[in-house]
This record gives sequence, structure tokens and C-alpha cells, in this order.
Amino acid sequence: MNKFYKLDSLILIIYFLLVCIGFIAIYSSSYNNSSTIFSLNSLAGKQLFFFIISLIICFILSYFNFKEFIKHSNLYYITSIFLLIGVFIFGTTISGSTSWYKIGGFSFQPAEFAKVTTALYISKILSGYNANLNNLKGQVTIFSIIIIPVILIILQPDPGSAIIFFAFLLPLLRAGLSYVYFIIPIGLITIFILSLLLPMYNLMLGASIFLFIVYLFFFFTNKKRKYFFLKLIIGIVSTCAVVYSTNYIFNNVFEQRHRDRFNIILGKQYDVRGIGYNINQSKIAIGSGGIEGKGYLQGTQNKGNFVPEQSTDYIFTNISEEWGFFGSILVIILFSILIARIVLLAEKQKDKHNLFFGYSLAAILFFHFTINIGMTLGLLPTVGIPLPFISYGGSNLLIFSIFIFTFLYKIR
Repeated sequence: MNKFYKLDSLILIIYFLLVCIGFIAIYSSSYNNSSTIFSLNSLAGKQLFFFIISLIICFILSYFNFKEFIKHSNLYYITSIFLLIGVFIFGTTISGSTSWYKIGGFSFQPAEFAKVTTALYISKILSGYNANLNNLKGQVTIFSIIIIPVILIILQPDPGSAIIFFAFLLPLLRAGLSYVYFIIPIGLITIFILSLLLPMYNLMLGASIFLFIVYLFFFFTNKKRKYFFLKLIIGIVSTCAVVYSTNYIFNNVFEQRHRDRFNIILGKQYDVRGIGYNINQSKIAIGSGGIEGKGYLQGTQNKGNFVPEQSTDYIFTNISEEWGFFGSILVIILFSILIARIVLLAEKQKDKHNLFFGYSLAAILFFHFTINIGMTLGLLPTVGIPLPFISYGGSNLLIFSIFIFTFLYKIR
């Protein structure tokens, strides 16, 4: 136990606080008169069981030789890829997605394991002496490592978990990858969304004019002007291609449930009884909590089972309804401090592997936290992203615990 005392105390305190908040919220969201808190038949009991298992595994991790651990990170990554492939053969379908292995009464999601192994592997590559993200070979290598699990997860289909892998852009940017690789996907996503709201040819014209103005600005403020005009042409053509293809992709590639969620978020469709029911009930529950909340076990929206997936994806609604604005802000502050602390500690590391692994952890936590709360507030479509340490889910709690303790052990 002495090894635990040497770990960063602030991160440990926030970790245990978030797990406790999650346990309390899960018990409340699944509470009935016959609920037994320590029973493995209850959600709270299962979560407590996985928390204990997580602590045991994390304690065992303290005896690992992390230099050897990192050395074989490519093998762990390959193992996670095989697990993602195996789920198509041996996996269990839950909520329309074949993303789980079922063992007895418990389920394991290999996509969660792949987050850690991918973080370990890309950190190893980025910290290598020959790592160079400015040449094509280095870029293809690092992007392939990220894209392979993304494709396998999308095929399950589980687009929500696949989105999280784009969090690895943050450690890549820290390693020196051009910000163009961050700006381009953000720009394309923005154009895609605008294409659903604005007339096609108007948007093409407006986007072309905007790119031309940006081109003129950089042309006259940048000494390196080689291929500038070619880049402008490529940018305009690519933008127009995205605008032109949006309707086809939206109507023929997306499933109806995805189209409905986008239409509701964008205000093109209003349906509080059908596909918009989840978001509407979530917003009602959050709003009804007011400043101080209704009190523990007193949330009428959650107790009446009006809020869907209230122990997993929508656990934040339970906290907001029963603990109010103060409880919601507390959770947000805790996550913000945790992420900022991880980044701060990562920046202090002389070992580059620790630096990039810390950035990977912080980025994944940020994506989970932001997307989950954005879903519950109706700002983002529902994509099945849990709130780390708080949402019910054994594999999620276990993997995030391993993720955070691995970082703490590596930097101590």
C-alpha cells in the first residue's frame, strides 16, 4: 500500500470522488424498495464489485516493470485488434451493436481496452528517436494505428466509441503534427453540418469566397508561398465536393435513427414522443433540478423512468435533478481539474512516453466528458458515450482505472 502514497494525491482524490459520485448516482437511478446496495443483482452492487476488482488490478500494476511494459506495447495493441475482430464471431449484440463479450453475468467491451493499448503504442512511437510527423511515412504509420480500430468499431456498429479515437489528435499535435490536420476535419464537419441547413449553391459560393479571403491573408503574411494557389484550388474543390455529397451521404449512408437525431439537434425536426424523446426528457430532468436539486432519491423524472439509460449514458441527468446546479457544477469542476492536472504533470515529464501517454489520457477523458454532457443537454446527438468513473459499466470503470493508474505509476 505504500506505493499508493507516492502517487499524485490530487488525482487520487478526484478519482475516488468521481467513483463515489457515480456509485451514489447509480444506486439512486436504479433504486426501488427491494434494492440491496451490496447485491450483485443490483447495478450499484455490480459497480462496487468492479470498483474493487479495478483497485486490485491497479495495485498489481504497481509491481510491473513499465519499461518492459512499454517495450511490448505493440503486442498489446495487436491483441486489442484481434479482440475487436473476434467480437464479430463470439460477441453479443446489445442495443443493435455487436460490441461486447459476455462472460457469465458480466460484459466486456474490447473497444475500451483498445483505447489504452492504442495510447501506449502511439506514445511509444512518438517518443522514439526516429519519430517524425513531418514526413509522409511517419504520418501514414501513426494514422494507420488509430484508423484500424476506428474502422473495426464502426463496423460493429458503434460510432460513438469510434469518435473517441479522434482524441489522439491532441498528443499528435503536441508531438509536432501540423495544425492543418486538426483544422481540416473541424472545417469539413462544419461544412457538412452547414450543408444540412443552407442551400447548396449558396454555401458553395460563400465557402469559396471565405477560402479566397483566407488565402489572400496567408499569401501576403507568409514568406513561403510555394503551392499556395494549388492549395487554394484543392481547398475550394474539396469543400464543394463535401457540400455536393452531403445530401447523398446523409440520406443513403446514415441510418434513419442517425438522420432523426441530427434533424432534432439542428432544429429541423421536433419530436418529443419519438426519436426526440430521450433528449427532451433529459433536458426536463436537468431543468427540474433547479439550483439545489430535489434531494437524494427524490428525482421524479428518474424515479418515474422517464429518462432513458439513466444509469449509463444519461447518468448526468440524475445528478442534475437530485443535486441541482451545484451538483452538476461540482462534477464539471472535478473533471476540469483532473484533466488540467494530468496535462500539467505530463508537461513536467522528461520521459517523452509519459508526456504523450498523459496527453492521450487527458484527451480521451475530455472527449468522453464533453460528448456525454453535450448529449444530456441536447447539444450533441446521442451516440452512447458514458461519463468516465460515473456511468454504470464494469469494463468502462476498469479500463479508465487502469488508464489513470498506469499514468500515475509511470510518473511517480
